[in-house]
Amino acid sequence: MLPARAGLGLKPSHFRHVLEQRPDVGFFEVHAENYMVDGGPFHHYLGRIREFYPLSLHGVGLSIGGVSPLDEAHLDRLAALAQRYEPAAVSEHLAWSSHGEVFFNDLLPVSYDLTTLARVCNHVDRVQQRLKRRLLLENPSTYVEFTTSTLDESQFLCEVVRRTGCALLLDVNNAFISCFNHRREALAYIDALPLHAVGQVHLAGFAADRDGAGETLLIDTHGSEVDERVWRLYSQAALRLGATPTLIEWDRDVPPLEVLVGQACRAEALMAQPAAASACANAGAPA
Repeated sequence: MLPARAGLGLKPSHFRHVLEQRPDVGFFEVHAENYMVDGGPFHHYLGRIREFYPLSLHGVGLSIGGVSPLDEAHLDRLAALAQRYEPAAVSEHLAWSSHGEVFFNDLLPVSYDLTTLARVCNHVDRVQQRLKRRLLLENPSTYVEFTTSTLDESQFLCEVVRRTGCALLLDVNNAFISCFNHRREALAYIDALPLHAVGQVHLAGFAADRDGAGETLLIDTHGSEVDERVWRLYSQAALRLGATPTLIEWDRDVPPLEVLVGQACRAEALMAQPAAASACANAGAPA
């Protein structure tokens, strides 16, 4: 398992800095699809960094929510990568990105209905069977919803976890974005999730835009610091989860490594609050 600490997304611009400075972070995460080749500089550096840090593989291309069968060749490449680096965690998104021979460079939403539920569970089962490990499934950021949905997102995820035994990757930023866009209460959404199954947390930055009606629409960009409102939501989630491996995602306009380490330190400070509160409560309890 990943250590109950904060980790960072590993970026090529930081390869040398990580090896030279050995920053005090819990783990590094990479997008699996960037490493689905046999060799090259990415593997050279990842192999060296893996000697010193636990690793998490985060997939973006399995299209677990898609109507088509899983791409077995893609799954084979993911399995080979997992065997090569023995990551502490492998995760994917509750979304789809391909249809037939067409691949969309985005993570698209699904309808939360019984037909989709059965399909997603079959896909998760197949991934876990092929990888011989428990998959972490991430809640998506969404901007539209289907009128055909008969379950809400929390109910859908609860049922996927129950049927497949998979774990949950709780993206607090995605939870905030989706609940803001759909006018829902983010903490209530988190409370309705199967929190016992959360194996990792993601934090990231977002941008604000306008929809066709002129209303504010939040977009998951991973291109800035974590928003203060997301930090507050994370603090509340940490009280429920306890210390949980937490990743700082920053994929666009990547800043110097020191900025990312600072975000990780803030996450670890908030992560420690539940343990401190528990210790104080125990200290005040009668003998």
